[in-house]
Amino acid sequence: MDAISTELLHEGLTTSQVAVSPDGRRIVYVVRQVGSGGPPPAVWLAPADGSAAPRPLAERAYLPRWLPSGDALVCLVGGRLSTVRLDGTVTELSPYDGWMGEILPLPSGSYALIVEDGTSEQEGIRVWNGSDGAGGDRLAVVRAGDAAPRLLTALGTRHVVAAAAREDGALAVISWDEPADEPGAFTARLHVVDPDTDSALDCGALPHGASRPAWWHDGARRHVALMAAAPPAVVGGMTVLDIVPGEAPVDLTPDATSCPTELVASGQGLVGVFADGLDSVVRELDTRSGKFTDLARAEGLVSTLACGGGTLAARVSDRCRPNDVFVLREGEFTPVSDTRPHYRDVAWGTQERLTWRAADGLALDGLLVLPPGHGREDGPFPLLVLLHGGPYGRYADMLQFNSHLAPQWFADAGFAVFLPNPRGSMGRGPAFAASVLGDLGGAELGDVLAGVDTLVADGTADPARLTVAGWSHGGYLAAWAAARTDRFRAAVVGAGITDWGLQSALGDLGREEAVLVGSAGWDGPGQHPHDTVSPVRYAKDVSAPVLILHGEDDTNVPVAQATYLHRALRAHGVPHELVVYPGEGHALTGRAAQQDVMHRARDFLLRHTG
Repeated sequence: MDAISTELLHEGLTTSQVAVSPDGRRIVYVVRQVGSGGPPPAVWLAPADGSAAPRPLAERAYLPRWLPSGDALVCLVGGRLSTVRLDGTVTELSPYDGWMGEILPLPSGSYALIVEDGTSEQEGIRVWNGSDGAGGDRLAVVRAGDAAPRLLTALGTRHVVAAAAREDGALAVISWDEPADEPGAFTARLHVVDPDTDSALDCGALPHGASRPAWWHDGARRHVALMAAAPPAVVGGMTVLDIVPGEAPVDLTPDATSCPTELVASGQGLVGVFADGLDSVVRELDTRSGKFTDLARAEGLVSTLACGGGTLAARVSDRCRPNDVFVLREGEFTPVSDTRPHYRDVAWGTQERLTWRAADGLALDGLLVLPPGHGREDGPFPLLVLLHGGPYGRYADMLQFNSHLAPQWFADAGFAVFLPNPRGSMGRGPAFAASVLGDLGGAELGDVLAGVDTLVADGTADPARLTVAGWSHGGYLAAWAAARTDRFRAAVVGAGITDWGLQSALGDLGREEAVLVGSAGWDGPGQHPHDTVSPVRYAKDVSAPVLILHGEDDTNVPVAQATYLHRALRAHGVPHELVVYPGEGHALTGRAAQQDVMHRARDFLLRHTG
């Protein structure tokens, strides 16, 4: 069996951008190399019935969309809008090679695009005048032979977030006042746009987080379904909202105990993916009752759902293979692609599902990854509690590897790795997700510690060798755990929030972060709710050594957060190390940074647990 290495985790092929032909007989998807080297992205073609092996269709190609005829695709080839026939023949449609975020074939033979418009930024100068953005993305239309797309004017200068085409060419469009998340995401509106006449119907304001519009038909009227924050919450869990233009939105998933992650049109109907505990469920909307019914359940993560001609395809990540394309047949997912067959020869750590109860009796779930070749009977192990981001994230029952704090990497070093889904996580419905509002770090940390207690009590975890780590919100919770309890021997804070006032002032999400913690620094003088849940305020109480890791160019959680914690720990004499990665953002993409994080974090935790 092959050993786990950073090269194994950082490199290899992966899939994305799945699309099913209108007759349901063919599937296309993009295959690209992760990490350095390797071939450029390419569009691959496969029969939906598995009658032949997948084959590459077009090189240097991405964003594939089927033409209504089903005998060709439109996509970007070499950065330019082109058609690709099923024999691989490529025909350039336009020499325009600017950024395109969406391609929507229209019945008129033209194409609606989402493109960048930088006209509000000139000569490198930005003037805010009370707003936080310049430029933005616009709707445009291009025909074969056009030198450049024609920008539509119906939405003015509003930033286009997402668009979906109806069979008659009408577009459902979600837009913001401006492109910055703060405050743009709080200004979302829905429009129905006629690209032929360059006109728009304003359907009203949308809740925060509005995304993934999809058309469906109830036999009498056309509807637009989309995902957004569950009313009346501004942030927290997501729900499915349904809108008939001119009428108030209707919540299609009230009181849900799962969370929508994707929506796509399926003929005249609607299909969605829902995070349900550690699993993913594909559900179809009953257009008569307005209720979702289960089509299939998969252990792990289902994403990039695509429908056509009654065929459903998606990416599936399970315990054996990450992000391969599957087709749904008779309620079961069947693999189409096989991008990392060498993973089957790796000595992965054993992964188990966990359930436990919080102090108040609430049932919780998560995962446990044990060192390769070991079972619980070999315990107690040094335990690493590895916390996910969000807080509206989750651990699904899939192969646990990634490019920085990879559970399997730590398990290979001898740790039992605990992956909890505490309150605030995705997968248990909007109420569960929103339960941390106003109580961030409270019951959330209590849920994690209750899981640790369970693993100590059953002999899996050594109570004298407990450690904690996380990235983003997980980094916040790791810092919070180190500050509010003395149970951990060491903590790794990756791109973590340490002061919530600083975060709402400088982070990308601004007001969303302020809503999460209940206040912002500009709310007036005095102690605020965000001060009481900021780890930096409790730096004097930290006894465990801390490793702080951060990308220098991070705008989501600015590097000032790491500097602030570093100075606070230094002021109180707490052993720690600060590592900043130049040129890296919130998610580390450079090979050198990824490898350094993996080795540095593992060596740090081993050093403090023996």
